[in-house]
Amino acid sequence: MTKFGLVADIGGTNARFALVEPGGSLAHSWRCGVNEFRSLAEATEAYLSRTCVDRPARAALAVAAPITGDQVTLTNHPWSFSIDALRKELGLEDLRVINDFVANALSIPHLDESCRKQIGAGSPVAGCPIGVIGPGSGLGVSGLIPTKDGVTTIEGEGGHVTMAPYDARESAVINHLRERYEHVSAERLLSGPGLVNIYEALCALSEAPGSSYAPAQIADPAIWGVDPCTEQAVALFCAMLGGAAGNLALTLGARGGVYIAGGIAPQMLTYLERSQFRTRFASKGRFHGYLDKIPTYVITHPTPALIGAGALLS
Repeated sequence: MTKFGLVADIGGTNARFALVEPGGSLAHSWRCGVNEFRSLAEATEAYLSRTCVDRPARAALAVAAPITGDQVTLTNHPWSFSIDALRKELGLEDLRVINDFVANALSIPHLDESCRKQIGAGSPVAGCPIGVIGPGSGLGVSGLIPTKDGVTTIEGEGGHVTMAPYDARESAVINHLRERYEHVSAERLLSGPGLVNIYEALCALSEAPGSSYAPAQIADPAIWGVDPCTEQAVALFCAMLGGAAGNLALTLGARGGVYIAGGIAPQMLTYLERSQFRTRFASKGRFHGYLDKIPTYVITHPTPALIGAGALLS
């Protein structure tokens, strides 16, 4: 019988699990809400009880948190665990825990044209760094760096850099959020909760009545005609995401391309294509020509982090 490995992508809203064959293909995928279980161990056991294969001996878990030691706490959810204790509790011989955007970066060499959508012009330069950024429950950032021995990833917390405004309107939005948050990071705007923050700020600045919308409602074109601040929020979100992606490209020298991961961008792909995303990506003064040649892609595959975690195992 084929010996499977266990892979998972644990975010602030959902947890995704799958089994991976030695060749890297995924099987028995399953998704649950993280609020449905008291702990990661409980959610993992619930998943394993649903499969009809031998219990895996090896696992790679991609989690939305910094990995700085044995103890891991999710950034946008209360789950916390010891890597070693979790390994023993699940009866694993080997457990690898990596940042979820490291897993997204590791997936990129395994994604074909059907798994991504290019936004704008540009062509990748072989052998150059690749940037990865993506809004979901939070904002993840990573990079894939080619070396003579293969590729290496960057594990950082770029979603928590201080958000810089592009113009006076963005300055006003950020100033408004500064009244609520001690530090206005990129994640405070470029995430699901961040889209709500932008909407509420625009309502306050225009003295328009606001509503208690979820992020998906703000991104719903059916609501835009009823509440113009929702469409304005989506437009500003896309523009600011483009600016942040351009900053990442400059920081990494990401002439291999910049990939947009996370759960939000694929859902607003049609709007993203006609938004200011690409214009703002390249609008960096004297480096406009440099950035204009760099391609940007939205990852459309539903579970790239599982692919990346599977690549780590296989």
